[in-house]
Amino acid sequence: MKGKLEPSERQKLIEEGKNLKDGLAGLEEELLRITDELQQEAQSIPNMTHPDVPIGAEDCSTLRKMVGSRHEFPFPIKDHFQLGKELDLFDFDAAAEVSGSKFYYLKNAAVILEMALINWTLSEVTRRGFTAMTTPEIVRSSVMEKCGFQPRAENTQVYSIEGTDQCLIGTAEIPIGGIHMESILSESSLPLKYVAHSHCFRTEAGAAGTATRGLYRVHQFSKVEMFILCRPQDSDMYLEELIGIEEGLFANLGFHFKTLDMASADLGAPAFRKFDVEAWMPGLGRYGEISSASNCTDYQSRRLGIRYRPSEPASSTYTKKGKSNAPPQFVHTLNATACAVPRMIICLLENYQQEDGSVIIPKPLRPFMGGLERITSKDHHVGSSTMH
Repeated sequence: MKGKLEPSERQKLIEEGKNLKDGLAGLEEELLRITDELQQEAQSIPNMTHPDVPIGAEDCSTLRKMVGSRHEFPFPIKDHFQLGKELDLFDFDAAAEVSGSKFYYLKNAAVILEMALINWTLSEVTRRGFTAMTTPEIVRSSVMEKCGFQPRAENTQVYSIEGTDQCLIGTAEIPIGGIHMESILSESSLPLKYVAHSHCFRTEAGAAGTATRGLYRVHQFSKVEMFILCRPQDSDMYLEELIGIEEGLFANLGFHFKTLDMASADLGAPAFRKFDVEAWMPGLGRYGEISSASNCTDYQSRRLGIRYRPSEPASSTYTKKGKSNAPPQFVHTLNATACAVPRMIICLLENYQQEDGSVIIPKPLRPFMGGLERITSKDHHVGSSTMH
């Protein structure tokens, strides 16, 4: 028979409830702390490596493709730094005073050239079915970490904002990767293909003495990045697609370049396989990296919680309403650089320099530069054009 509790018994149960509540709060705090520790430990474990990846340091990387040949110059060549100075395209000195070393102002035709590179690249990639985006350029540190970057590491490439849990992005891969965080996508929505323009910020810690002159290694730059989310069985195919797009873009600009299957020591934590594109930079007298494409398999999606539900499971996994009840699987993510503006400007200036000190604009870019066909020392205002 149901009866009222004695006041003392009632009070005792109330106290027990309070103690349980307080204990639960403590356990939840402990769970958050342990989860964070687990996340940190897990982030120290890199992705698996594709069986065809060359084992060893960067110099063990193997050649996938060589396109074009070196430009022959019947005159003494200049590097982009000297060309930019003579054509009044850059100002490193003022930027050093205002911001510090490895910053720059673009001026005159260089500004229009940057915009042309971005717009031409976006137009070329979007017509291949990619959705164009601009992204936030500040992200939470947790998103940065889940994408495989280490804002808390020694010699980090990441600029962190003091007193916050936020960082400046080093690539649009990070905010694009975060769009579908903690979600389950339908299989029919895949692949998701994005092409994003953003500014990128990198500390370049540990890079002292490596091509420090000019635009090659800077703290801030514009970049167009491609990003794909797909089913696991399709990621090898989409890596080939991304490399093909990159190679097509650079071939259309007339660059001499090589594509390398990067060795295991150069993959970084997220990449299962990575291909770099290195273009010939005659002023520097060597090949320089202008792009890379990586298949990160489920390394990022596991950390970001991005899954999809297969739409064609075994018949027993359908609900009464005919909806798939198959367990969700992690998507694969891929990223590739379509246009890193400073490196592209280096290639354009150094490969298309003329004996009279001018620089010819490759034909694909001319409609995006108001018809400008050549940059000359007289082109110190927007819209000037010199025929050749």
